[in-house]
Amino acid sequence: MRAQHSRDPIRIVESLGDVPAAQWDQLAPGNPLLSHAFLHGLESTGCVSAATGWQPCHITLWDADRLAAAMPLYLKDHSYGEYVFDWAWADAYHRHGLTYYPKLLSAVPFTPITGQRLMAPTAPQRRLLLDAALALAQRCSASSVHLLFPEVSVAQECEQAGMMLRKGVQFHWSNPGYRDFDEFLAQLAREKRKKIRQERRRVREQGITFRWLRGDEARESDWAFFDRCYRQTYREHRSTPYLNLDFFLHLAHHLPQNVLLIEASHEGKPIAATFNIVAGNEVMYGRNWGAIASVPLLHFEACYYQTIEYCIAHRIGRFEGGAQGEHKMARGLLPVETYSAHWVAHPEFRRAIGQYLEREMVGIGGYVDELNERSPFSDRPSAIDVPGIGEP
Repeated sequence: MRAQHSRDPIRIVESLGDVPAAQWDQLAPGNPLLSHAFLHGLESTGCVSAATGWQPCHITLWDADRLAAAMPLYLKDHSYGEYVFDWAWADAYHRHGLTYYPKLLSAVPFTPITGQRLMAPTAPQRRLLLDAALALAQRCSASSVHLLFPEVSVAQECEQAGMMLRKGVQFHWSNPGYRDFDEFLAQLAREKRKKIRQERRRVREQGITFRWLRGDEARESDWAFFDRCYRQTYREHRSTPYLNLDFFLHLAHHLPQNVLLIEASHEGKPIAATFNIVAGNEVMYGRNWGAIASVPLLHFEACYYQTIEYCIAHRIGRFEGGAQGEHKMARGLLPVETYSAHWVAHPEFRRAIGQYLEREMVGIGGYVDELNERSPFSDRPSAIDVPGIGEP
């Protein structure tokens, strides 16, 4: 990539270590997943690098020595760790004797959460960032540019700039101010309420207990245990983990108020854990889970019921359960549409992909309508009932 002169207003930054952390964080206040500590931590611990197929090439806009706007951006030679799947596009390129990689990707690596991708206070600045990304794609012969999980307003700006939009579906839980878990359960349809109580009881009857550990409460041994669980789960799925212990320890040190471990134990010995990111009282993001022992229903308890209970206890307004998973609806999470924006250099493939996305958009709309018809919530709120009276 061409190096930018230090006086250029647009500069390509290949390491966030070259950007003042405070200036970067001012562009995305309150979002730990876009913070300098999180993104630079991925780089400094080797999770994100040219060697892992995530070469940083962040686009920055400067006013003299002050960072005015930024776009987290990566040059990629694969499509792993994205959660918006374009493997079929890459395969179609290959079958036609063309190369799909490298491509440019704006996203939080390995993290399917909606948030700022064009980190700028004004629309003209956002357009400058986007134009710079498209120009960079041409300079480095990238097949395409992709913005994953942008905010709706930014997705619309991308569309106005000539990019193609794509919709997806996630499942989120909302907290209107529940006093406790039972009040949440009271809003669910009877059969859903009954099933959750049965699942939670079965986990308790197996002698499973839980601890909630914020970053400043967890010891290094707790993070080492989570890392062991995390790697074991990837191993069982015959996959390679994206993150490492150094990264988890980095977050615990630099963002202790934003990380939460939920640890499950049996007879005093830890057997499973989940890793979550907390953004104040606004939202909790469920990130990773792992276990070294098989316990029926433990995944649902650790990844959903414990996190919901934590959100209620700490008055957190939303829990995002990550990508995919209709089974989450039975646990009180509802479908939410997400967006991505795509620019494809090859004119014929751009036209073919555009036609595909138009059909897919219609299908996603119908799918969400169908899901909403199967809401787990009662039509009318129920009074809180006491477990064991009328329901097992």
